[in-house]
Amino acid sequence: MKNRIIFSLLFVFGTVFSLMARQDKYVKHTVAKGETITLIAQKYKVTPFDIYKLNPDSQNGIELNSVLLIPPSSAEPTVIHPKQTQPKANPNPITHLVQPKETLFSLSRQYGVSVEAIKEANADFLKEGLKIGQTIKIPSGVVSRETYEKPPLEKPVPAPKETPKAVVKSEPKVESPKANAAYHIIEPKETKYGISKKYGMTIQELERLNPAIVSDFPVGLKLVVSGNAPAVTSKPITSAEPIKDKPAVVNPSSGKKYLQEYVVKPKETIQSIAADFGITETELIQLNPELKKGIKLGMILRVPMGEKVNVPKKEQGNLMKNLNTNARKQLALLLPFNITKIESDTVNSTQARLKKDKFLNLTLDFYSGALMAIDSARVLGMNVDIKILDSQETKNTSNVATLVQQNNLGSMDAIIGPFYQSNVEKLAELVEPTKTPIISPLSKEVGKKFANMYQSMPSLEQMRGSIFEFMKAKGGNVIAVVDNKKGSVKQYIQEMQSETKIVGMTAKGSFISDSLRVHLQKDKMNYVLLASESTGMILATTNAMLAAQKEYQLQLVIMEPNETLDFEEISMTRLTKLKLLYPSLSRPNETIEANQFDAKYKKLNKIIPNQYAIRGFDLTFDVLLRLSQEKTFEETIQTDASEQIENKFDYTQNSTYGYSNNGIYILYYDTDLTIKEAL
Repeated sequence: MKNRIIFSLLFVFGTVFSLMARQDKYVKHTVAKGETITLIAQKYKVTPFDIYKLNPDSQNGIELNSVLLIPPSSAEPTVIHPKQTQPKANPNPITHLVQPKETLFSLSRQYGVSVEAIKEANADFLKEGLKIGQTIKIPSGVVSRETYEKPPLEKPVPAPKETPKAVVKSEPKVESPKANAAYHIIEPKETKYGISKKYGMTIQELERLNPAIVSDFPVGLKLVVSGNAPAVTSKPITSAEPIKDKPAVVNPSSGKKYLQEYVVKPKETIQSIAADFGITETELIQLNPELKKGIKLGMILRVPMGEKVNVPKKEQGNLMKNLNTNARKQLALLLPFNITKIESDTVNSTQARLKKDKFLNLTLDFYSGALMAIDSARVLGMNVDIKILDSQETKNTSNVATLVQQNNLGSMDAIIGPFYQSNVEKLAELVEPTKTPIISPLSKEVGKKFANMYQSMPSLEQMRGSIFEFMKAKGGNVIAVVDNKKGSVKQYIQEMQSETKIVGMTAKGSFISDSLRVHLQKDKMNYVLLASESTGMILATTNAMLAAQKEYQLQLVIMEPNETLDFEEISMTRLTKLKLLYPSLSRPNETIEANQFDAKYKKLNKIIPNQYAIRGFDLTFDVLLRLSQEKTFEETIQTDASEQIENKFDYTQNSTYGYSNNGIYILYYDTDLTIKEAL
């Protein structure tokens, strides 16, 4: 026994000494407040991947005062923005000429001073708000203590999780890298916030690489946006190449998409990883064809080079709390009234045309809701000038180019419309040089992408993905009953949702109840996704589900609108018993505010508002709120979600420029014959 104890002690000592000897080759780093893996890697001139290799647990987050092993580096560590006890002053006073679309918020971020300090230094000039062409003082060129003491926008310590190096969600213009550095030229109207977001870095990192911008931010200045990555001679990974041990060096001047490794973590899905790296599920699967067979914990995936951004959850309602009514903004609405066509119609009267022209009616409904939003904005004191213009459009034509020229639309702070996607894209292209935000109000199409385009209607792919994401988050057993006529749906499920079990059909394409029962599980909710417009198949499937409800938990699911479910043959009772679950662009709203809106609309228009009238109100009011903030329109998109009467606006940046709205509700038919939001 004693010999065994002594042997055990010797083994322990040997292990400790061995570990200590190995640690001598590395640097021990104690995590300080506000530090992230990225900042620590830059400090010691190593890559985040080097740190993750020595400290595997750090991939799940780092804690304050925890100790990390840092691999040796030939370079001495650099100091990254230590907390200042006193603010640094610039002896040279700074003045700034106010440019279009600049706000006190953006200027405070640009110069690193608080909004209050700018207001105090320019009390006489800012009584009526910030105006274009004003020359204002930046107080003493001071970099405020707040700038240094704020934790970086990247998730800081202490934080529950931290993820490996992140994606650049857009493809900004940069010069070719020189000596492992990439550069960006400051363009008019750009801010530190906007540039740091483009390159997946924090403002603190951007200032560390470019000390000159701490107290100044001149247009045309050449910024270093990347320069700490180790030199790698191997060529970048492509989908046809095996993944190397090291990620490829970013070459932003190239049109190719550079890739890096990413290890799948617990509870991650194809959709969540695609969203984290700013690409679609289709793009992720194209990069990783093995995902067609399903996603597994520990899989090594190819993802876009850059840093995965853990964006904090956007807060609802902040836009109403932080209204800025000082600076005057300009909004244009381009709506397809097609007045010229109406005036030239000598056959039909206006009343006759309204009876048969569905597109005109849709336009007028949207317009009536927009007018109520404008009225509400006036009541709240929002300082916005609004132009309402006739886009005179069809699916393939419009007078957008003329309107841009005649009305100087490039100077607008935002534009809603036109309605057709091709015309929205043309407008976005025409005003892209001035970065004027263009909001597509009704189109679900996914076409050309522009940096200044905001797709307010979620796409079909987003709708489909949202319902699968919900079912997976609930830990459900997903089974699909797919009609043979729905080949594209079946292909989508096989390629994008490969963990779904697809029920087999007979040779004639008929449904057999036993083929459903064989896939049911008793220990979890069985979501039966039905993709068919055949009344017979719908009845057969729902009959089998109702019969199995005594033994199993079941819920009927659809992933897109199905008019057949409205037929008399499919009773509402049947759908409520199976609690039909589906994704929706809008929600039922019985709140006091919603009822007041309905009453006011009915009083003005002698009719209750339809979906297009409510959409017109919700979208226009959301845009007016975003324009009435200290931040720029784009900055509010990145930080704030908004929920109005029936629609939600929660935008995310696309991998190839522009933004898409992920404001999708998951609804279900309850047994009390009401539609409710699934939680």
